This record gives sequence, structure tokens and C-alpha cells, in this order.
Amino acid sequence: MIELIKKAMLTGLGMASLTKDKIEEIGRDFIEQGKLSQQEGEKLMEELRARAEESKLEIKKQIEQRIEEILKKMDLVRKSDLDDLKQQIKELQESHAGLEKKEPFLKG
Repeated sequence: MIELIKKAMLTGLGMASLTKDKIEEIGRDFIEQGKLSQQEGEKLMEELRARAEESKLEIKKQIEQRIEEILKKMDLVRKSDLDDLKQQIKELQESHAGLEKKEPFLKG
């Protein structure tokens, strides 16, 4: 019985859209209606929570990958790349300033 309920829920509802409250509501309803024992209901709720979380993580991963692909096509500079370049420029400027102090003839 519990497998049939799980299959029906998984096909009828998008797992990523299930909230914790909705999952608990569904589990309580089945328990109250006598379709599941307390233990079966709790097990069902735990499995649904885990699957919903997995679905959310998978969707997030797919969205991030798609955004990355779009950004590459747009040929935009990432903030992290720009920050790296700024740091390299700063280091070069500091290095150059140190050389100028040691070797004044290097100026202009």
C-alpha cells in the first residue's frame, strides 16, 4: 500500500514543489484516514522529504549549469575573474614601487 501511495504522489506532484508542511499534511491525512499506520506515515514523510530535497538540489544544479552556459555565450567577465586581475595589478604595482625605491633610475 505504501509503495502505491508513494508512486501516486511522485507522479502526481512535482517533488521539488513539496514543502515540509505539505509533506507532513499529506502524511497526517493518510494516518488519520487509516490508510497508513503511524510508523508507515512517518516513514513516508521522511522519504518524501528526502526526495523533495534531492529534487530541489538537482534543479538548482541544472539552473546553475544553464546560467553558466549562457554567461559563457555572452562572453561576460565574472566578478571573481575581475577581482583576480585587480589583485594581480595591485601586486605588480607594489612590486614596481619597491623596485623604484631600490633603483631610482627606473623612474620615467
